[in-house]
Amino acid sequence: MPAATPSPAAAATSSPAAPAAPPSGGLPDYVTRRPRGFYRAMNPATKLAIAALEIVAAFLVPGWPGPIAVLLILVALGLATHTLRGLAIIGLSASPLVISILLVNLFLLPGATDPILRLGPLAPTWSGLAFGAITTARLLAFSSAIALVYLTTPIDDLLADLSRRGVGRRGVFVVGAAVQMVPRTVARAAEIVDAQRARGMDTEGHVLRRARGVLPLAAPVVFGALTEVEERALALEARAFSAPGRQTLLRVPGDPAGDRVLRWAALLGIVVVVALRISGRVG
Repeated sequence: MPAATPSPAAAATSSPAAPAAPPSGGLPDYVTRRPRGFYRAMNPATKLAIAALEIVAAFLVPGWPGPIAVLLILVALGLATHTLRGLAIIGLSASPLVISILLVNLFLLPGATDPILRLGPLAPTWSGLAFGAITTARLLAFSSAIALVYLTTPIDDLLADLSRRGVGRRGVFVVGAAVQMVPRTVARAAEIVDAQRARGMDTEGHVLRRARGVLPLAAPVVFGALTEVEERALALEARAFSAPGRQTLLRVPGDPAGDRVLRWAALLGIVVVVALRISGRVG
């Protein structure tokens, strides 16, 4: 007696190869993603307003209280958002600029007359050391405030929010290209290093050996960046970048009432700090 053939319905339910339907209905992550967590879930414009207030306070509040207070706030936010390591890496990447600022002000600050010691024709001064240190603290506060926004905000959310607020397509494109330039360059350089190693080039070892590998690495990075610009321009035109009318956004970040209140409070704080500095009540 022939074996019974299972019905199509039973075969569909018992087959292990049948994939489960994705919970998002096949939509991309950009459409379904909802940022969660302290500070991360804020509207991008609110985070930009807070960063602007921190920068203004660091530069316009005289002496050490301004930059020190801003740096402490940024460290606390970095701990709360688990981005402190990223902030530290970005701060370390600015070390050549920091060292140059300290050295220039230490030895060449105009009008400084309190030398620490004499080194031939050069004389480092206490005034130069203090001015260089506070300038460094302000620059670190500036870079860390911007970096915190970058580390806690998806780029597509930022660009969508700018489009929603009326920023033109070209302005949105410039912001997106500027923000993504460094990560794209780093990723491209890593790919080129791997390709050069696969072809037998030695990119490890002592300093001179690594220096010899800079030129074979730099040329492909530059030419690759130029090629990517052309490809991106063609892709934008294929997607009707210059077409008239407003764009239809698939999703825009949320902007609850609490974010709007916080954003206006930050903007009001900027106006107050600037007014106090202009009136001479601060500084």
